[in-house]
Amino acid sequence: MATLFEIRGRARFVDLFEGQAQHLLIGVLLYAGAVSLLNPGEGAVWGLTSLEWAVTSILLAIAHQIIVAVVFRLQLLYNGWQRLFGVYDMKIWGAVFLIFLLARPFTVFMVGMSDAGSLNVSRVLTLSSGAIFLLVSLWALYSTVRHFTLKRAFGGDHFREEIRALPKVNGGVFDYTDNAMYGVAFLGLWGIALLCDSYSALVVACFQHAYIWVHMYTTEQPDMRRMYS
Repeated sequence: MATLFEIRGRARFVDLFEGQAQHLLIGVLLYAGAVSLLNPGEGAVWGLTSLEWAVTSILLAIAHQIIVAVVFRLQLLYNGWQRLFGVYDMKIWGAVFLIFLLARPFTVFMVGMSDAGSLNVSRVLTLSSGAIFLLVSLWALYSTVRHFTLKRAFGGDHFREEIRALPKVNGGVFDYTDNAMYGVAFLGLWGIALLCDSYSALVVACFQHAYIWVHMYTTEQPDMRRMYS
């Protein structure tokens, strides 16, 4: 397994863009599909309609993943983030990442609040299924903080050799899946949408969950191949 120093030593400029053409194409298609499905609705919260909140949520998710792709690639291949911020690189990156991460459930909730009652299905079903999804998601988030650690969740293996060398994670939800963050934690967005009984919030949750897997396969998978093969 090559060290970060060795990976950077053989990096090519073209490696920065590996998988990103696919990322762009699939992102555009998902965006167009999601926006076409949104409920125009007349509800509003904090001065924005449900449609405006939904588009905002989608665009913030896209911005988040573009920023992550840029930072991960520059850091992995050229140590770019650390060159900019020195010993504070991970703290600054963690703060940026966390802001965008928290914006995801917040904006889905705002969509749900401005579009509440639009699903037109059994309220017992939406409440029960939403609560289950949210509880499972919270378990995954707790497992991530407790067993995986936030440093690893923020992509610390792109920054520090000692983080990359840590063993496989066990405990909590990681006893059942290796990718709890994408596969399980994002169910919380579905839970928020269902609890709010919102059609548009469900569309946004679906977009975000699908789009995070685009990030996984176009950005993280090539990076992991370089770091762990």
